[in-house]
Amino acid sequence: MKKDIHPKYYKKAKVHCVCGATFEIGSTQEHIETEICVKCHPLFTGKEKIIDTAGRVEKFKKRLEKKRKDAKK
Repeated sequence: MKKDIHPKYYKKAKVHCVCGATFEIGSTQEHIETEICVKCHPLFTGKEKIIDTAGRVEKFKKRLEKKRKDAKK
């Protein structure tokens, strides 16, 4: 490896998840904020969890309902 061109590597970088879980990993960033981790991801927990950002789920449901109404006509 060439000297002085690679970012600093943190062996114990702290990861903070929205669910409250914290753990350490190796990374080039010292602190990492994430929305979904292994402790709250539906694939690992077996529970469905919707993270709604800016009402996107509601907008989708409205469009879907509108299409259903139009299809009935």
